[in-house]
Amino acid sequence: MKIAIPKEIQPRENRVAITPELVKQIVKKGMECLIEQSAGLTAGFPDSEYEKAGARILQSKQELMQTADIVLKVNIPQISEIEMMKPNAVYIGFIFHLFHPEIVESACKQQITMFSMDAIPRISRAQKMDALSSQSNLAGYKTVIMAGNSLGRIFPMMMTAAGTITPAKVLIMGAGVAGLQAIATAKRLGAIVEVSDIRKETKEQVESLGARFIEVKSDENLATTGGYAKEVSSDFLKKQQELISKHVAEADIVITTALVPGKKAPILVTEDMVKSMKQGSVIVDMAVEQGGNCPLSELNKTVQKHGVCIIGESNIPSLLPKNSSELYAKNISSFLFHITENNTLKIDPADEITKGAMVVHEGKKC
Repeated sequence: MKIAIPKEIQPRENRVAITPELVKQIVKKGMECLIEQSAGLTAGFPDSEYEKAGARILQSKQELMQTADIVLKVNIPQISEIEMMKPNAVYIGFIFHLFHPEIVESACKQQITMFSMDAIPRISRAQKMDALSSQSNLAGYKTVIMAGNSLGRIFPMMMTAAGTITPAKVLIMGAGVAGLQAIATAKRLGAIVEVSDIRKETKEQVESLGARFIEVKSDENLATTGGYAKEVSSDFLKKQQELISKHVAEADIVITTALVPGKKAPILVTEDMVKSMKQGSVIVDMAVEQGGNCPLSELNKTVQKHGVCIIGESNIPSLLPKNSSELYAKNISSFLFHITENNTLKIDPADEITKGAMVVHEGKKC
């Protein structure tokens, strides 16, 4: 079987789907690994390392895609890339198919099978394939570094002969994988950290990291299978905004991470809240690609609004391309090995992991 890794062409994408270390494992299992020229360069992996690991470098993307039995990619494919693939081939990568139905339709027309790495079920058996978690973990770390770089003060309390500097206050909205890593990073840097999350079960995790949990009282069931938050009622959102507004006004940094699968991101930080913040404060809106948790954030821009710096970077893992590629490569190769055996495809539509990740099967929408 020929496993192909094309160069990512989406703007601002620096990751690569497979690293030279994982090429060795793929080749060891009897598969041939084809890499588009310079595919790993922006992630710190030159072609020479891939060749040393046993891969073959191809200059032509078209030749690569047409030859491949299985294509491994990071970001959402272009329709032109799908149209290069031969019928009955397999595509694996992030699809976010609920937001990109045109990609699914293209896969159906091309008669290929498509698996979405963002649809891997969050079960213990699939932990090593959970690319959403691995990438969110790095993103949570990076958001704190980005915020600190834009903030005109230090994080920790500092006592000097010239006086005492009080610690920075960081408010994190959402205690998922990214939020928990942001908490841990901000605490290590010496900040006072407060956290808001609609799921009560996250309180223990938040407090175990040394942060204060801000709880919104509600009788609504706000968690779904797999630990994802779900869309809340307008009444709950209003309650949350009222409770959180005082904490936003006092914060030096606000990091928002709230996403609902298949839905527009909820508004958590209103324009009035931004106006109440201290001059020079920072907001990092991690939900900007899905509409944003703050209506003032702008996609892939850092803007100043009402004296507040608002960062709207859509692809934060790509800012740490080496680490994010290393983790993603382990995730996607684990899934590859899950659906192959003895150098042949072994797709079991009844398997929970396979079924969860499958978006299109041999040209038919799942």
